[in-house]
Amino acid sequence: MKDLYEAGFVFRGFVLVKHKFRQLPKSNEKETDEDLRGAFISAINTFAQKAFINTSLEYLEMKDLLFTFKIDEIRAGDNNSNKKEPIIMYGLMESQRNPDKYVQKFLEKIEPIIQFFITTYQGADFTELNKFESFEEELKKFFD
Repeated sequence: MKDLYEAGFVFRGFVLVKHKFRQLPKSNEKETDEDLRGAFISAINTFAQKAFINTSLEYLEMKDLLFTFKIDEIRAGDNNSNKKEPIIMYGLMESQRNPDKYVQKFLEKIEPIIQFFITTYQGADFTELNKFESFEEELKKFFD
């Protein structure tokens, strides 16, 4: 996807892994805190689910950016229950003329990489963030 700036996975408000495909436009070049981005993604999706009864947010459109979200569930080995928790894959891309159609295509396209991530890390200890670094190469290969 030539208009993709970045894609990654967020869990419990932290960006576990991401890959930057290209730089953001100059107007958005300010250094952003990765933890703030992860917390924002988690918070906005939690708000949508709670406020609108289990409805998840699919995208946010900004001036020249489109932020897409796909939520699934994964079981973490570091919580003492068998309960699954939300895992969010996000994509940050150029704004589109027809965002609804584009977002639907993007969400369909990323389903295999989300399932691969879940299969790979189901039951993992999510407190050790460095274990996810190797998945960056998978993100890069998937979108190339």
